[in-house]
Order: sequence, then C-alpha cells, then structure tokens
Amino acid sequence: MSDSPQSIETLDQLAAQALAELAGISDSQTLERWHTTYLGRKGKVTLAVRRVGELPKEERPAFGQHANRVKQQLEAAYEERTQFIKAQEMERSLAEGAVDVTLPGHPVLRGRLHPSIRTLRRILQIWADMGFQVYRSRDVETDEYNFQLLNFPPHHPARDMQDTFYTTQSDVLLRTHTSPGQIHAMRAYCPQPIRVVLPGMCYRYEQITARSEIQFHQVEGLAVGYHIRFTDLKGTLTDFAQRMFGAGRKTRFRASYFPFTEPSAEMDVECILCHGRGCRLCKYTGWLEILGCGMVHPVVLQNGGYDPTIYSGYAFGMGVERIAMLCYGIEDIRYFWGNDLRFLEQF
Repeated sequence: MSDSPQSIETLDQLAAQALAELAGISDSQTLERWHTTYLGRKGKVTLAVRRVGELPKEERPAFGQHANRVKQQLEAAYEERTQFIKAQEMERSLAEGAVDVTLPGHPVLRGRLHPSIRTLRRILQIWADMGFQVYRSRDVETDEYNFQLLNFPPHHPARDMQDTFYTTQSDVLLRTHTSPGQIHAMRAYCPQPIRVVLPGMCYRYEQITARSEIQFHQVEGLAVGYHIRFTDLKGTLTDFAQRMFGAGRKTRFRASYFPFTEPSAEMDVECILCHGRGCRLCKYTGWLEILGCGMVHPVVLQNGGYDPTIYSGYAFGMGVERIAMLCYGIEDIRYFWGNDLRFLEQF
C-alpha cells in the first residue's frame, strides 16, 4: 500500500486550486476569506497536512517536507496578493478622493467679538480719546476695599443695595462693583492728578431676571485733581453720551445717593428708539438711565491718600451690558451669558 504519492498528489491539486482562486481575488475581504478557507486553523490545506499521521511511518517525512513547501508557497502567494490588492485599493481611493482645485472652497467660519466685548472696547476707546488711562484692578477684594474705604461702614444700610458673594474667609469677597479700583488707583498715583477708567467684571448675589444677572461688566471712571467741579463731570459725561449714542443726543441728570460720592446723580439719555416720544424700551418716559456718578466723597479721597482740602474729583460707573442692550435693542440680559449661537452670530 502506498498512500504517499496519492496524498502528495492530492495536496498538489489542492494547492493548484487555491492558487487559481487567489489569482482572481481583487478585494481585501475576499482575500481574507480565501486565507481562512485554505490556511486557517480549519482550512483545507491545514487539515490535509494534519492527516500525515494516517500515512505509513516511512512515508511521513517526505509528505511532511512537501506539505511545508506547499504551505510556504501559498503563504508567499498570499502576501504577494495582499500587497497587490492594497496598492490597487490605494490607487482607487486616491482617484475617488482627488480634490478638484477648480471647485469653490467651503466658507471658513470666523469668530466674532462678544457683544459685551464690542461695547466695552467702544466705551474704552471713547474714554481713551478723552485722555483717560485704563487701570485694571482685581476681581477678588477684601471687605475693606469693597466697602469700608468707600464710606460703607459696617452695618451701613447701603450695603443692602449690593448682595455680596463672600468666600470662606469672612472679609474676602467677589467685588460687587468696580469702585474698589478707585482706592487702588489713587494709592498708586497719589499725589499726582489722575484720570482713569477701570473696566472689569462684577458679581452680585441676585435673582437672575431679564434685567439682572449675577455677573456683569462695569466701567468705573475717576478723575482727581485741582479745582474739579460738578460742571466738569456733567460736561465730560455729556460729551461721552454724544460720542456713544450719536451727536445731538439729549441728556439729563437726576439727584441720587451713593456712599462714595457727594453730591450724587444718575444720568439719563434720550431714548434711542423713540427719541423721547415714549416706548416700551424706555417705559414710556422717553429717557434711559445709563450710569451713576458724583463728586468723590472727601472721606474716599482721604482714604486714597489725597488731601480733600486741596484736591477734588468726580467718579462714575456704567454697566456695559446695559449700554449694549440700549445700542442693539436687546431686551433680555440673560442672552449675554447663554452662549446661544443664534444670538451671538447676529454681532
């Protein structure tokens, strides 16, 4: 009995069949199925080789050597076909994905300035043109700078006007206004006359509504020098309103109260929508409040290092978002912090 020629012949026939099928394969998925069919753990060639134990002992070495040559031949053919198919697929991919440089490009979305920042930059530019220097102060303050040095003694009723975010340290807080910067600026420049504006973020523990937020931008203004009068304050702020809201815009001042200024006032401008006739925006009064102001209180001047018998000054504070709402006709302050692209992309 001689099964070896017949077994080797069968193995050769199986190899020839495998090579013929391999030559017709043109994609990776079919190639992987071919490998599994013939050379996998349960592949035809693998199972045929395992039958070497059925041969007579003297025929096994020759069959084993021949089987190894067949497997090496098929593996080499498989690798060669794999490289060929990968190259073909790469060429097809490059051809299908080629960029037509003659086609119009996709528009690139450009970032925009936030409406608060646009308004803030406009305000600062106006004050720079009027000779005011930008002075920045810190967001985290002590009770001393935020209240006491600004003529808010402990338990003063005016403290109730500003609900405060306190930290775990009882005397450290998030500033409720930019006015503490007045003390920092005066102590930095004293005894020289100064004209500065202090932009920054303020924080108040308030209910969020269409008109109030827990954070907002504010611009503080301060001028200290010799013989500064309330008429200087009125003229300066009126000029600012003309530049900000347009030439010919009417303004008015109403008496008010702030602990750090005396006398104090609030400034209104003629409604930018109805031009004084009365509308929903101005609550049918014809006027819009834009800022608070006044002559710097002698106590505050003294706390800043200036002698109130020699120096005088004025101060003002305006909300940036409030002015932006007036300029752009925005009715809800919550839009500024909502991060809604439908709102932000309008600017």
